[in-house]
Amino acid sequence: MGSFFSTLLTPPPADDGDSAVVAVHSKAAWDQQFEAHRNAAKLMVIDFSASWCGPCRFIEPAFKEMASRFADAVFVKIDVDELGEVAKTFRVEAMPTFVLVKGGQEVSRVVGAKKDELDRKIKTFI
Repeated sequence: MGSFFSTLLTPPPADDGDSAVVAVHSKAAWDQQFEAHRNAAKLMVIDFSASWCGPCRFIEPAFKEMASRFADAVFVKIDVDELGEVAKTFRVEAMPTFVLVKGGQEVSRVVGAKKDELDRKIKTFI
């Protein structure tokens, strides 16, 4: 249990170059990413999180694992402190929030570090 609490105090790991998760750090990059998938039938799973959020860091390994397992979906990570405007557009009020988008429209969301629920919803919409 002590190691869990210590993870809350350590900084998050740097973006993993081998991860299937696309980390978006600018509004221009987000606009480009979203436009590329707006008219696609491919599912986009957006992880709205923050570097200071313990539950966000707790679920991050599971999110990365899902990204490699569900190759038919696009997984995107957005830090709400960097891109508050995007978070506001998707009405994000708590972290982590996972928004599932298909064809440019939200089809579902999961609020909280609920990996089993997120897994089920991805399977439903993929």
